Amino acid sequence: ARDYSAPVNFISAGLKKGAAEEVDSEDSDDDEKPAKQEDFPKDLGPKKLKTGGNFKPSQKGFAGGTKSFMDFGSWERHTKGIGQKLLQKMGYVPGRGLGKNAQGIINPIEAKQRKGKGAVGAYGSERTTQSLQDFPVADSEEEAEEEFQKELSQWRKDPSGSKKKPKYSYKTVEELKAKGRISKKLTAPQKELSQVKVIDMTGREQKVYYSYSQISHKHSVPDEGLPLLAQLPPTAGKEAKVPGFALPELEHNLQLLIERTEQEIIQSDRQLQYERDMVVSLSHELEKTAEVLAHEERVISNLSKVLALVEECERRMQPHGTDPLTLDECARIFETLQDKYYEEYRLADRADLAVAIVYPLVKDYFKDWHPLEDGSYGTQIISKWKSLLENDQLLSHSSQDLSSDAFHRLMWEVWMPFVRNVVAQWQPRNCDPMVDFLDSWAHIIPVWILDNILDQLIFPKLQKEVDNWNPLTDTVPIHSWIHPWLPLMQARLEPLYSPVRSKLSSALQKWHPSDASAKLILQPWKEVLTPGSWEAFMLRNIVPKLGMCLGELVINPHQQHMDAFYWVMDWEGMISVSSLVGLLEKHFFPKWLQVLCSWLSNSPNYEEITKWYLGWKSMFSDQVLAHPSVKDKFNEALDIMNRAVSSNVGAYMQPGARENIAYLTHTERRKDFQYEAMQERREAENMAQRGIGVAASSVPMNFKDLIETKAEEHNIVFMPVIGKRHEGKQLYTFGRIVIYIDRGVVFVQGEKTWVPTSLQSLIDMAK
Repeated sequence: ARDYSAPVNFISAGLKKGAAEEVDSEDSDDDEKPAKQEDFPKDLGPKKLKTGGNFKPSQKGFAGGTKSFMDFGSWERHTKGIGQKLLQKMGYVPGRGLGKNAQGIINPIEAKQRKGKGAVGAYGSERTTQSLQDFPVADSEEEAEEEFQKELSQWRKDPSGSKKKPKYSYKTVEELKAKGRISKKLTAPQKELSQVKVIDMTGREQKVYYSYSQISHKHSVPDEGLPLLAQLPPTAGKEAKVPGFALPELEHNLQLLIERTEQEIIQSDRQLQYERDMVVSLSHELEKTAEVLAHEERVISNLSKVLALVEECERRMQPHGTDPLTLDECARIFETLQDKYYEEYRLADRADLAVAIVYPLVKDYFKDWHPLEDGSYGTQIISKWKSLLENDQLLSHSSQDLSSDAFHRLMWEVWMPFVRNVVAQWQPRNCDPMVDFLDSWAHIIPVWILDNILDQLIFPKLQKEVDNWNPLTDTVPIHSWIHPWLPLMQARLEPLYSPVRSKLSSALQKWHPSDASAKLILQPWKEVLTPGSWEAFMLRNIVPKLGMCLGELVINPHQQHMDAFYWVMDWEGMISVSSLVGLLEKHFFPKWLQVLCSWLSNSPNYEEITKWYLGWKSMFSDQVLAHPSVKDKFNEALDIMNRAVSSNVGAYMQPGARENIAYLTHTERRKDFQYEAMQERREAENMAQRGIGVAASSVPMNFKDLIETKAEEHNIVFMPVIGKRHEGKQLYTFGRIVIYIDRGVVFVQGEKTWVPTSLQSLIDMAK
C-alpha cells in the first residue's frame, strides 16, 4: 500500500517506464553504442571521384539509359501536359538528360538507408549503384589509407609518448629595424592613446599603468605563501602533474633583456640613420658655404677694384695735380663702374660719391655758361650723367627726393643756380631764347625741377609784364610773347587770359570796324581761349560795332559803296555764323528787300535786277548762304520778283522777262536743294565713317537710300508707285506726298508743276 501522506516524489526527466519498456530501452542502448574504429572495414574509406567536364552521350553512357521510360512523366496524364510541351520547345529529347550536351541524370536520385546511427561514412561507402554507374571513382587504396591514418592520429595521443620539440621563432636585425621604423611613425591619435592612464583591477592588488603598451608587459607572478599545488585548477585530478620548472620571474627578466636588446638595436639603427642624414646635410651645407665663399671672394675682388678706381679719381681731383680729372674722363670711369661692376655700383651710395667727385667738375664745366646765348650747351654730357646717376627704382620724379637720387641733387644744387640767375635778368617780351633753352633741357631735367622753373620763375615774370601791358600804346602784340609758352606751360597761362581780355575790351570801346588792326590782334586768341569765352567776348565788344557799321550801309543799285559791307564780312571767320546772320537779318536784309520792291514798282529792267540779285548773292559765302534764315530771305526776294512779273500782265513788259525770272527762280532753288542734298550726303558719310548712327551694313550708298533711311527714322512710309512715271523717272510716295528723284534732287508734286525740295522740308511736309 502507498503512503499518501508522504511528500510527492517527482521523476527527474520523462515518464517512469514499465518493466517491458526498460528491457526494450536496454536493447536499444546496446544498438546505439558507437562502433570502434577497428571494426570499420578499411575499404570503406573516402575515395576520389573521377569527375569529368561536359558529359556527352557518345563518350559516357548512363546506366539509367537502359531503363524503360514509359512511365517517365506519367503524372501528366492528370494534367494538360504543359511541362512536357515546354521542355520539348526548349530542345528536350525524351530518354536523354537535360543540358546542352545532355549531361544531366535521367533517373531521380536514389536514397540508401544507413545501418546504424553512426556518423556519415561510419559504416562504409553510402553510394548507390546508380551514382557509381553515373560517376565512377578511381580507387586509390594507398592514398586513402594514408589520409585515414593522418586523420585518425589527430584524435589520439602519440603512441610513442615522446614530447614534441618546442618551436622557436627568431627575429633578424632587419625585422627589428623595420619594426622600429613602423613604431616610430605613430599617428597623432595613437600617440594620444599611448599616454592614457589605465587602472588594472584584475589582480589581488590595484595597479596603475600609464599606457596600453604596459599592459602587454604584465606577467603572472605566483602568490606568496601558497603552496604550488594550491595554484592548480580544482578540476585537475590525480593525473594532473605538478610543473617541475616554473620560474615566471626568470621568464620575465629574460623577456626584459630581450626587449632591451631589441630597443638598443632599434635605437642604434635610428642613430645610424640620423648620422647618415647629418652627413648628407653637412655635405650640402659645405657646398653652399663654398659657393658663398667664392661669391664673397668675387665681391671682395670687385670692391677692391672699385675702391682703386675711386681712389684714383680722388687723387686726380687734388688741386695742383699733374693730371687733373675732366668731366668726360669721370663719365667714362663711371661707365666702367656701371658696366663691369654693376651690382656694386647699384648698391653703393652714388649720391655721396657724386657729391665728392662729380659736383665740383660740373660746377667748373658750367662756370662760363650763358643759357640764353647757347641753350643746348652741356645737354649731351648731362644726358650721359643722367643715365649714370639717376636711380632706376625711383618711379616718380614729381617729388624732390634729393637724398635717394644723385642726379636730381646734381641738377638742383649745381645746374639750378645758373638758371635762377638767368631768369632774374630775363625780359619776358624776349621770350624766344628762354623758350628754346627750356625746350632743349625739358627732356633731361627732372619733371619737378621744370615745374618749379615754370611756376616759380617764369610765370611771375609773365604776370607782371601782362599787368604792365597797354594794348593802345604797345607796338608789340601780346600774343607774340605769350603764345610761345603754350607748349610748355599750357593750362598754367589761364590766369593771364582774364586781364588780357579785360584790357582788350577797354581798348575796343572806341574802335571802328574800318580799323583792321583789331582783327590782327584778336585772331591769334581765337584758338587759345575757350569757345564760350571767345563768343562772349565777340558779342560784347565786336558784334555791336559791326551792327552799327552795317546799319550805316546805304543800298543804292545805281551807285553802291561796299566798304561798310566788306568791313563786316571780314569778321565772318571770327564771329559765329549765327551772330553774323543775326546782323544781316536785322541791319541788311530789310533795307535790301525794300530797295528791291521800290525798284520793281518803277518799270525796271529785269536783266539788271537779275544781275543785281546774283551780284549780292555772290557776296556771301556758301556757309552763310546755307543758313535757313539767309536762304529764306533770298527766296523771299525771288517770290517778290515773281509776283511783280505776274501782276504786270496788261502793262508793258520786256520780252521774255517773265520766262527769265521763272528760269532764275527754278535755277536758284535747284542750286539750293542740290547744295543741301550734298551737305546731307556728306553728313551721312561722315557718320558712317565715324561709326555713329546706323550700322555699316545700312549706310546709305545713294540719295534714294538716304531718303529711305530718313523715312525709317521718322516712321514715314516710302514706297514706289507701281506703273507711274514722270519724264521717265519713277514716282514714289513719301507719306501722303508724291515725289520723284532726279540727279540727287527731290521734286514734290505741286498744284501745277514739280517743285524741288530739300530733304528736311520734305520730312516736315510729310509729318
